[in-house]
Amino acid sequence: MNITEQFLRLTNLGAEWVLWLLVALSVFSVSIMVERAIFLYKRRIDGESLARAIRAAFDRGAIDDFIKQHTDNPSMAAQVAIAGLADIDGGVDAVSEAMNSEKSRQRLRYEQNLVVLGTLGNNAPFIGLAGTVLGIINSFKKLRANPQGGMEAVMGNLSEALIATLVGLLVALPAVIAFNWLSKRVRAATSITDATAHTILAAIHSGDNDRGDLSNQKRTVTSIATTPADKDKD
Repeated sequence: MNITEQFLRLTNLGAEWVLWLLVALSVFSVSIMVERAIFLYKRRIDGESLARAIRAAFDRGAIDDFIKQHTDNPSMAAQVAIAGLADIDGGVDAVSEAMNSEKSRQRLRYEQNLVVLGTLGNNAPFIGLAGTVLGIINSFKKLRANPQGGMEAVMGNLSEALIATLVGLLVALPAVIAFNWLSKRVRAATSITDATAHTILAAIHSGDNDRGDLSNQKRTVTSIATTPADKDKD
């Protein structure tokens, strides 16, 4: 069995099936772009406003109210903040671990299907090129079978084959643009989340320091109240 002849039989299919494959991939990529854009739009958030709300909650001692108000907020920053504040009784280490865990879960949701866009952007041109190569091989097979047909018939088939490369590029370019833009939005959401987490940890540390100052003040008042005269009386 000649393996070359077996592969040559595949070229009888031409480039048309590759074109249909690229069309299907294009529809699939557009659906991902739309779904991811809607997903991120619904989860947009003002990081500064969230940070002010967190600081105000700590100042008023209204952590539970903050959690209730933002429970339905689907953004990564809000969900990470809620996860951390829910474990605030466990101390700063528990809060930090809870926020890191929730951040990892949220990031997986934010990056869902982005790898598909990146893969299409990198490989769609090669799929189109494969269709072009198949078309060229098929054209030369037809020329060998019918030499009297001349180059006119061959050039017609070649022009049709080159369309596959063009379609591959048309599928890849939007996928690459969407991948870069969506990845940028995910990075922005992650940065806001990190800033929010640091705001919470800073507030917790500040509260600890305040409690430490109060205890120091109590010790100072006690030492002042206990005068040497009081000791002599004892």
